[in-house]
Amino acid sequence: MEMARYGIKVNSYAPGIVDTNIWDVIDEGLGSREGGVKRGDMLRKHNEERIALGRTSVPEDVANLVGFLAGEEADYVTG
Repeated sequence: MEMARYGIKVNSYAPGIVDTNIWDVIDEGLGSREGGVKRGDMLRKHNEERIALGRTSVPEDVANLVGFLAGEEADYVTG
């Protein structure tokens, strides 16, 4: 809010889990700790229980939102 009066927009975005290769590794590690749960099942369970859309975001989701926030169409968005 302090920068808005100078015409400077400040937005932040914290995407949480994004479906990238690193999450395959994390999911595999979590599955092995839970007694041999199949790869992908831990993340799938998390998505179903905690994410309203029932899926993790993908890199394109992040790029689309950040691109929008940085563009002219978001001229009145700050926060």
